Amino acid sequence: MKSKVYTLTGDKGTTSLVTGTRVSKDDVRVEAYGTVDELNAHIGRMACEAQLADLDGVPQLVRKVQNKLFNIGAYLATENTADDSPVYGLAEADVTEVEQMIDQMDAQLPPFRGFILPGGSTLSALCDICRTVARRAERRVVTLSHQAPVSPLVLSYLNRLSDFFFVLARFNNVSHHFEEIYWDKNA
Repeated sequence: MKSKVYTLTGDKGTTSLVTGTRVSKDDVRVEAYGTVDELNAHIGRMACEAQLADLDGVPQLVRKVQNKLFNIGAYLATENTADDSPVYGLAEADVTEVEQMIDQMDAQLPPFRGFILPGGSTLSALCDICRTVARRAERRVVTLSHQAPVSPLVLSYLNRLSDFFFVLARFNNVSHHFEEIYWDKNA
């Protein structure tokens, strides 16, 4: 028998963590893993853009990132007892892999001259949304870390993802000849 999508258990403003503990839907833990889930949804939309396939390894890395974010979400939805609780499916090598892709793209870009307005191509605009949601996810996880143990690896990974999406936005604009519009504080 197929289970129903709706359970009715959240109708009073609570939800269950992985352990079965009921918490308010605005609990900092729910905000943290909910924002990671939101980031994943934005990445899914961004990945639909055809230009994503223009750089070797980017589509594969993006799919891997989406899976890692599900692992992080499950970790955050579980009450951990120590900062060094392992994050299933996430390792320091994953942070390094994102850094290597950032370096590969950045090596092909002109020097950064200042703040760049979000936009250019559709893909770059979507990357900018992913960047800002990754930053918000990072902030939500930091807030959670003030109340409960959180692996520093989660924060490192989220931080690197925001950098990745910034560089991917630039890379796409430059490689497709979209002008990078720098912030004009006198506009």
